[in-house]
Amino acid sequence: MAEIEIYTSPFCGYCFRAKALLDGKGVAYREIDVMFHPAKRKEMMDRAAGARAVPQIFIDGLHVGGSDELAALESAGRLDRLLDRSEGP
Repeated sequence: MAEIEIYTSPFCGYCFRAKALLDGKGVAYREIDVMFHPAKRKEMMDRAAGARAVPQIFIDGLHVGGSDELAALESAGRLDRLLDRSEGP
């Protein structure tokens, strides 16, 4: 299974949507709250080519973007491959 990291903040609807998609896939992820850990926001921005908005999602170190990009990967049938899953939804 892939290593998934998701930078989030509380009360973020896009963060909730991205986590719900991942939860629905049954995959584990490491959530990094940038509101309660402000130094992590700079880390996120460095890793995500300056992106400031949350969520920012990384799969095996690859920056896939935010919630919309994650949903697009799912719609295109490419998310399962990134997650090292052979079966579809």
